[in-house]
Amino acid sequence: MIEHSINIERMEEAVTLFGAFDENIRHLEREFNVSIVSRDSELKVSGDGEMVRWAIQAINGLMTLISRGEEISEQTIRYVISLVRAGRADEIDSFGRDVLCITARGKPIKAKTVGQTKYVRAIQKNTITLGVGPAGTGKTYLAVAAAVAAFRAKEVNRIILTRPAVEAGERLGFLPGDLQSKVDPYLRPLYDALFEMLGPETYEKYVERGNIEVAPLAYMRGRTLDDSFIILDEAQNTSREQMKMFLTRMGFGSKIVITGDVTQIDLPSDKVSGLKEAMRVLKGVEDIAICRLSGSDVVRHVLVQRIIKAYEDDEQRQDKEKKKK
Repeated sequence: MIEHSINIERMEEAVTLFGAFDENIRHLEREFNVSIVSRDSELKVSGDGEMVRWAIQAINGLMTLISRGEEISEQTIRYVISLVRAGRADEIDSFGRDVLCITARGKPIKAKTVGQTKYVRAIQKNTITLGVGPAGTGKTYLAVAAAVAAFRAKEVNRIILTRPAVEAGERLGFLPGDLQSKVDPYLRPLYDALFEMLGPETYEKYVERGNIEVAPLAYMRGRTLDDSFIILDEAQNTSREQMKMFLTRMGFGSKIVITGDVTQIDLPSDKVSGLKEAMRVLKGVEDIAICRLSGSDVVRHVLVQRIIKAYEDDEQRQDKEKKKK
């Protein structure tokens, strides 16, 4: 057993590190099987050699985030621990630095993981970005935030959000109401993100002016979209033909973000996913980025990560069984 000390320069940062009822420190103690004690302006960490080293890396990483004014949640602690265990402690300082957008209520939107940071930077740098990953990784939310930021900076004149309405066979004819009423159920996640960032009144104003357009993918055919930030959500449910049609809609001064999860394809089994095809065909094409987010980038409830991991493990077991047969 060894003991190591860490100096704490500002006690208010130490209070944030410990959390309510010392729950953050207790979390680290359980995870690394160490003892962490506060004495004056020092933290004493004791336990087995490697565990103490990991605990110190996690504490230093959390202190770096705290010194930048970052909020330390359970999700943040879990993510920092996962980076330390993966030997990636040096990456802790790379996420959450830049504010992507400010919501209508004044809340700053930032990338919360290394994967999300790479995704946001890819959107800012490239004309077309494909964001692929499981539920809860912020693919759509961050894309909408980037669109709002570009619109506010007058880099684009319009925000166009689209999504394939697979469940209604892209026809939408049997649903009651006008076009907006028909597509609302499929586009609700996009509305929710826009409402949060712009506020309902501002959103309605821009919709009336034509600055914001939300429509099913079927209504993109035959159009050329200039000076627009275009987001295609749930792209795993596009066909090969739909994806090609969508990609060729782009005009001058536009930017495209395509998001999807290749593990949640709702197409008939005999149809190839347009997203999968695009990832293969567009790999290595200049000014097109393909970002793959993973379960470690999930920023929802911890159970979402566990569910994704359980399904991944089950798929791997099934693949092994198929190969044996």
